[in-house]
Amino acid sequence: MNKSLLPLQSNCGHQKNVIGKEALVKLLRWHFGHSDFRGKQLEAIEAVLSGRDCFCLMPTGGGKSMCYQVPALTKPGIVLVVSPLIALMENQVSTLKEKRIPAEFLSSTQTVHVKNKTYEDLESGKPAVRLLYVTPELIATSGFMSKLTKIHARGLLNLIAIDEAHCISSWGHDFRPSYRKLSSLRSHFPNVPILALTATAAPKVQKDVIESLNLQNPLVLKSSFNRPNIYYEVRYKDLLDDPYADVCKLLKSCGNVCAIIYCLERIMCDDLAIQLTSSGISCAAYHAGLNNKMRSSVLDDWISSKTQVVVATVAFGMGIDRKDVRVVCHFNIPKSMEGFYQESGRAGRDQLPSRSVLYYGVDDRRKMEFILSNTKRKKDESSSLQDKSSKKSLDDFKQMVEYCEGSGCRRKMILENFGEMVPDSLCEKSCDVCKHPNLVTSNLEQLKTATAFRERTGSSRIYMTSGSSLNAGEQLSEFWNRDDEASGSEEDISESDDALDAAKNAASSKTSAKLRLQDKMDLLQRAEENYYQNKSHDKQVNKLDKNAIPETLREAGKRRLLNAIKQNQKMVNDSRIDIDKSVVFLENECYKKYGKSGKSFYLSQMASTARWLSTAGPMELVNKLSSSSTAPPPENVTSIGNCTSASSNLSVPISVKVNDEEVHENAGSQDPIRSPASPLHGSASAKLPPILSFSQFISGKAKENLASASKRQSPDRGKKNLEKRMRFQ
Repeated sequence: MNKSLLPLQSNCGHQKNVIGKEALVKLLRWHFGHSDFRGKQLEAIEAVLSGRDCFCLMPTGGGKSMCYQVPALTKPGIVLVVSPLIALMENQVSTLKEKRIPAEFLSSTQTVHVKNKTYEDLESGKPAVRLLYVTPELIATSGFMSKLTKIHARGLLNLIAIDEAHCISSWGHDFRPSYRKLSSLRSHFPNVPILALTATAAPKVQKDVIESLNLQNPLVLKSSFNRPNIYYEVRYKDLLDDPYADVCKLLKSCGNVCAIIYCLERIMCDDLAIQLTSSGISCAAYHAGLNNKMRSSVLDDWISSKTQVVVATVAFGMGIDRKDVRVVCHFNIPKSMEGFYQESGRAGRDQLPSRSVLYYGVDDRRKMEFILSNTKRKKDESSSLQDKSSKKSLDDFKQMVEYCEGSGCRRKMILENFGEMVPDSLCEKSCDVCKHPNLVTSNLEQLKTATAFRERTGSSRIYMTSGSSLNAGEQLSEFWNRDDEASGSEEDISESDDALDAAKNAASSKTSAKLRLQDKMDLLQRAEENYYQNKSHDKQVNKLDKNAIPETLREAGKRRLLNAIKQNQKMVNDSRIDIDKSVVFLENECYKKYGKSGKSFYLSQMASTARWLSTAGPMELVNKLSSSSTAPPPENVTSIGNCTSASSNLSVPISVKVNDEEVHENAGSQDPIRSPASPLHGSASAKLPPILSFSQFISGKAKENLASASKRQSPDRGKKNLEKRMRFQ
């Protein structure tokens, strides 16, 4: 049945139209299917309908959108909704149209024709649109403000709703400077009520939002931040043999349920999605590195339940109407409690039992501390406001570390962060600390032991290449997990049976948790000494093997290259390219050049190749492989198919399309994507930037400096000086 707007009979007051609770509930049931209002919804609706400003603080899943969508249906006119994300606006407008509620949005992604059609409706005598979603950046433009002023002059601007209002405050976890300009709305439209809504705002942020928007005598509504249906848990990566496998096991134990996994890096999103997919879990990655079409496809498949799990960066899920998310995982520690609360709160919006699982790793903590500290140092000479903001970022992160490393109730810690004091009994064993206190205490002791041992030995599970660049806006660092290298990264004492037993006893057994820290250190030290005494005759062999590149690391590199090509839509759509064979070929080239130089050179070249693949065109890839077609056949090349180790050779029949005709190459071909008769066979080659040694780099810089200095001198004198200096190089 197609629903039309439900007509209401309003009781006329002195100046305002007053609509009773019964009529509002009738609207709610007719258009949204809910039997009654929840929490503070009705109070917020009645406040704005009476013309009063309102600040509404509701937890994620509390139904904030009802507070402005229901008022939009009570009388002709427009409710203006300010929203921070285009994806959020698209999702809500689409949902409203399905309910036969006239709604539109304006954004840079729309065509001129669509925008003009919306503007024509707004300028008409009786606009059909009831809810208009816009970004804060659009409000800041003089053109749109002019149109909005005309709408207001005709008495058709009923309400201004500002969603995710914490973005206004510089103390909020998602501060956006464009939100600050919304303060002009009160001066432009003094008699229009303003409704500010947020799910995550500490007391300081609440005060800042109210002052920034110039809210006049607002009704302040606060709901409890408690989400009793969510079970909170922290798992420690340093105590797990394989965190990827643990995530897979967790999801399978929950059954075929909807889930979100948050990662801080795009590359980790891709890698984890591949791992889960290979384990039989319906999964897809979602991040800004994908093109718009692919992101929309992933989102649509997840909302329609075609995909079970989405592995995404932190922006995913804001405002998306999916109430049956049962599991939310954080594979990295979030930057702040506010961000963690908002993201974990996307689970169980239907009030049914759900889980929040945070995977905490010491390396993740150190990496984030380094990034935040580095950002703070860059702003040391900036304004005092930026300095305070940087300090707050570090303080916020420390709260998350305390949440992970503390032995107190997780739920209580979350609520106290938002200024809500509650008794310990509130949790009722709905977090891992309250349900399994002895296990959590044991895990924390083992974590402390493992951390102390790694600080003493200087070992680390994360390898950061020299090509990293830490920026405040986007992280371009290449991080490689040393777990992928098996025992190849160091002279591993686990090959000794005694050492293996000692390591197990010191790190994971229940009895070892009762030993003192010094006992464990001594035990491991004795095991290491015994190992080197037994293996002294193999010392030279071990030195040679130290820089060896294991097959597991090569497999990880191939997956990395495969992900880079898949991000390049041009290559994916090019039928001439055999992606799998191209990946094998390129990885083998890197291995042949730098396999004997050590992992550092190999990983750097692989990272450079991955970055090149993500932006290169099909012709560049063709030329790159063509230029190496005369190379001898590689030996024992590992297939990329299914990411499993298998000995194979590139000299296999290859099928490619040239001018819509299929050509088959026989065994012996070295080019995985073209035939010798292909018109693409040319002399041009796409060269990757070479990796220079330190001495080559210094020598090259010296020559460049001498050459530039000689240009500033007379020709004869400069030539003599250059020759004289070159003799000393």
